[in-house]
Amino acid sequence: MTPEEIEAFFNIHRDLPREGPGEAADVHWAVEQLGLKGPLDVLDAACGPGADTLVLAEALPEATITAMEKTPQFVTEARARIAHLDPRVRAVEGDMAKPGGRYDLIWCAGALYFLGVTAGLQGWRDALKPGGAVAFSEPVLLETPPSDPARAFWEEYPQITDLAGITAQVTAAGYSVQAHRMIVGAPWETYYAPMQARIDMLRGQGPNDVLSAALDENQLEIDRWRAGRDQIAYALLIVNSA
Repeated sequence: MTPEEIEAFFNIHRDLPREGPGEAADVHWAVEQLGLKGPLDVLDAACGPGADTLVLAEALPEATITAMEKTPQFVTEARARIAHLDPRVRAVEGDMAKPGGRYDLIWCAGALYFLGVTAGLQGWRDALKPGGAVAFSEPVLLETPPSDPARAFWEEYPQITDLAGITAQVTAAGYSVQAHRMIVGAPWETYYAPMQARIDMLRGQGPNDVLSAALDENQLEIDRWRAGRDQIAYALLIVNSA
């Protein structure tokens, strides 16, 4: 991406509540499934602007939480969002591929695919305490072969697979799946509705050609999701090291 394209991207994504589909119920579900409580160490890997970091802090009031993100703008936004929770909860700039530390839980919403499920989980093994778990969400096909709307939506992620395929990747990393749930419908609206409002606002300000192209690209993504909202999903999985 050119500097102008990067600026356009962050202009669209500035101050959005979150950087991917999800809702507070997803975090609470994972915490309840794992039976977590007490003074734990938790990593929110690729935390974006910190939406799930806040929920983790609420669900685990005695935990020490590190929110890690490599994008400086999102780190700044996350720090502002969680400032009242310092020092128990903090946001740091870093690469989730090398998280350091030792954690009882690594939470990663919609970002593990940047590393690859198998490679990412293998890389996190040394960052987990004994008995620790990873909870991550990953694009998933609900139907095989996929419906036309799902195929169009995921065209830039050709490695997408179904739940069995994700499970195989987890197993290949030396982990086992404890539980899963699908993120479909309303949690995606939570992500796209604020983005749509941002797009509409920026269009009204006479955007330049680069920003206009970025607005069109993001609008196409939203439109494709709306065309197949019941067929487009993430799978949220809780996995344990075998």
